[in-house]
Amino acid sequence: MGRDVSTAWSSQARDLEAELEWLARVWQWRLHDYFDPQARGGPWPVARLAPPDLATSDSAYASLLRRHGLGPDDRLLIALALAPHLRPQLLDVLLARNETTGRGFTEFGGLPGASGGFLPTAETACFLLAGDHLHERLRAAHRLEDDQPLARHDLVHREPLPAAPERPREPAGAAPLQASASLLRQVLHASTEGAGHALPVFEAGFPARRVETGLAWADLVLPAATLAQLEEIHHWTLHRRTLLVDWGLGTRLKPGFTSLFHGPPGTGKTLSACLLGQRCGQPVLRVDLAAVVSKYIGETEKNLARLFDQAEHQGWILFFDEADALFGKRSRVTDSHDRYANQEVSYLLQRIEDFDGVVILASNLKSNLDEAFLRRFQSVVGFAMPRPNERLRLWREALPAVLTPERGVDLHRLAEKHEISGGTILNAVRHACLCSAARGDLTLRAEDLDEGVRRELHKEGRAL
Repeated sequence: MGRDVSTAWSSQARDLEAELEWLARVWQWRLHDYFDPQARGGPWPVARLAPPDLATSDSAYASLLRRHGLGPDDRLLIALALAPHLRPQLLDVLLARNETTGRGFTEFGGLPGASGGFLPTAETACFLLAGDHLHERLRAAHRLEDDQPLARHDLVHREPLPAAPERPREPAGAAPLQASASLLRQVLHASTEGAGHALPVFEAGFPARRVETGLAWADLVLPAATLAQLEEIHHWTLHRRTLLVDWGLGTRLKPGFTSLFHGPPGTGKTLSACLLGQRCGQPVLRVDLAAVVSKYIGETEKNLARLFDQAEHQGWILFFDEADALFGKRSRVTDSHDRYANQEVSYLLQRIEDFDGVVILASNLKSNLDEAFLRRFQSVVGFAMPRPNERLRLWREALPAVLTPERGVDLHRLAEKHEISGGTILNAVRHACLCSAARGDLTLRAEDLDEGVRRELHKEGRAL
């Protein structure tokens, strides 16, 4: 049972209020230090501007800080990124105009908000932490790098501004400082239930999405040999530490498990990945290779690094669908595009091999993949077209219990006659159910099922 909702909201609001008040005090001191040269004395007096003590708080925000072991500097940057969402007027002081130049203070950084407010940038973060002390500024800027806790744990990101064709890319300091969708969800949701394994929440540009199913492991209709191979992946997640650490195999084995799922469309590759994640208690993220591979040199590696870094810390299973788009057999290198594509594949393979978790790649045809890639996988799982007895079970389980099949419906005949996948069977049943709904009755007719099969075979270029 979770805590009372009103109590959870009260704790969350109390801690966020204290954090924002602390941010306001630090800003007041930083501006006083900057504009009053006689008051300068190096980095701020931490004892006088110590962060709120949330060590014993039970709020979701306090749990997040403890979970990631965040210190005062990182907490300030989180509060700065949250301020436009929770208390935008707190940053209005940074809209002051420089009497000498007649414009805003460059050293404050920032971008104009939609309502005329102040949106912080990386320069704002550096000024907050370091003022114009160069050594401290370098340390502050480093905290925003992709390998540091704020980005690694998907909390705060320095989002680069795209380069326009007629001008170079903006300096790093001009990049907006953004609270991630995951951080906002955890801040705006009061409950701490499940805080130790938060569900992933993504910005629009993140190259992966969670895939789920309402089915259970018992619903998988696969040969025993295929199920045994899937169980091997499950066993790896359970006993990985025993093998690598307790039994000392970590010096000889790769830290993760990579598997290829191959077979015709509709044979259960994606469903098996979803149910495997369900069985292992780990979210499954389907990777959009088109979103990963960027036309800008160097951006692909950055997208992949961000994806794998977060997956390692969140405990995700990564599922690369249609993997032959990136791992397919390649002709000889003829131009710079081929060279960069090969570099991307090499980088991805290296990240997969070093990944401390499970990676699943799916392909419709095993023969499409380069043999050199296949040798790097720990398992290769084939998904064949279902046999007649398996197809019969798929037909039976696909039919809604609310509909009554008419006397002419012969599922044994359908299972024996048509060598089709489980996905195709579902599409045929959907057509028949739509026909029943359109008639306004609860009868499942044989001719509707036959027509559904005919349509599916026609889509695949096959005759009935």
